[in-house]
This record gives sequence, structure tokens and C-alpha cells, in this order.
Amino acid sequence: MGPSDTPNATMTKFGFPETVVADYAAWTVQLRPKQVTFGSLVLVCKAPATAFHQIGAAAFAELERVTTDIERVLTKLVGYERINYLMLMMVDPDVHFHVIPRYSQPRAFSGSKFVDAGWPGPPDLKTGIDTDAALRAELVSVLRTEWTKR
Repeated sequence: MGPSDTPNATMTKFGFPETVVADYAAWTVQLRPKQVTFGSLVLVCKAPATAFHQIGAAAFAELERVTTDIERVLTKLVGYERINYLMLMMVDPDVHFHVIPRYSQPRAFSGSKFVDAGWPGPPDLKTGIDTDAALRAELVSVLRTEWTKR
């Protein structure tokens, strides 16, 4: 984000700027502090939009690059079997997606076991790991490192 950009309320709620994994012109990718599954992210549009159609052509166009990067990184880090993009926007009205990697077998990272409690059905957003500051920082660091690899 540039110096004149102000994060929206959704970006802030999900821990901006500490949780930012990658930053794009129209989007920010952030670690979801509550890891529903290992590698759960939030993809937040920076535009002042509360409906998907309001984000504008440039944001729509950039979405292809952003989702390609998300899936590349999470494939390598998580080895997911499916991926869910959930646009819920009930509590946080800014346009955003919860990105939930899905898998049938638990994943382990830094001494934590991540289970997909909803597999093979819809993700169970009430379960998961509430990360502490140390685990969040470690996850963000690993994700940022993978993001820079092409």
C-alpha cells in the first residue's frame, strides 16, 4: 500500500499490517488469525466497496493474478485437495473472501496440528486454531517467503 492508502475496517480487523502476506494494487492478502485450516487467508479488496460489482474493472482484472498466486503458494505450503473462497460479508461489509484450503488429513506446522473439521463438507468456521502472536508471525514469514518465489 502506498503512503496515502488507508486500510479499510476489514483489513484492520484481520490484523493489518502485521498479517499482510502480499499486497497488490487493488487487493491485500492477509493471514486469517483464526486458522480454520492450515494456511487460511483473507483476500480483501482495498476499494471502498460493499458489493462485489462495485470493485471496478482493475480489481476484477487483478483478481486472476492474485488467485493464481494464492493457489501456487498454498499448493506448495499446504498441499490442499480443494480450496474454498467464501464471500460472506455479513459482519465485515468490505468486499473480501475467506480463503480456506481443504484437506482430508491433518497438517502439522511449528508444533501445531491443523485439522479440517468440516471435511468433506463445508468448512467449519467455528473450529480451528486461534493463533498467538508467535505462530502468526511465523506463518506470515513463511507465506511471504513463498510469495516471492516465482
